[in-house]
Amino acid sequence: MITVSTSSETDRAYHHGDLRSALIEAGLTALETADPNELSLRQLAREVGVSATAVYRHFPDKHALLRALAETGLAKLFEQQSLAAAAAGGGSPGFAATGRAYVRFAVAHPGLFRLIFSHAELAGGAELGNNPAGRLLRANSEAMSGGDAAAAREMQVRAWAIAHGLAMLILDGHLPADDALIDATMPARDPCEI
Repeated sequence: MITVSTSSETDRAYHHGDLRSALIEAGLTALETADPNELSLRQLAREVGVSATAVYRHFPDKHALLRALAETGLAKLFEQQSLAAAAAGGGSPGFAATGRAYVRFAVAHPGLFRLIFSHAELAGGAELGNNPAGRLLRANSEAMSGGDAAAAREMQVRAWAIAHGLAMLILDGHLPADDALIDATMPARDPCEI
């Protein structure tokens, strides 16, 4: 006896739900223990229970998946930084809080952090690019510099270099992942005094 499926592609997509989001979540989970270079579209397809060809409808290649993971990671970083700044009350304390949130994000999500920042094109180009986290850094620098474009640029580079440098020193095992160290490195004061 031969059976013929009467379900359409739409039915299968509905049955599974949002496949693109499921693949991104599976990729984020994989990055918790795997290097970004080890990610496999076929493996992610198996993990979410779909065929490999279904994956290629959403991500034509691995680079497209990595870009989506990086964009998701940058959105999560922005969210954590925004919450930290608001909790600190904005201004200098809020700006410093965004730096501490940046380092804590790196420590909590090392695979994702390395993915985002090991390929500048995934982060939207140089200087964090045109993404929420990059725009937040630029806006904070501009606000803290009083409208002086040169001072804002210097502050942006200095703040990012300190936060990113500390994050990488911790991730590479040169410094411990210690909250007191993170707080002491980025105290709540004018970033130009650092």
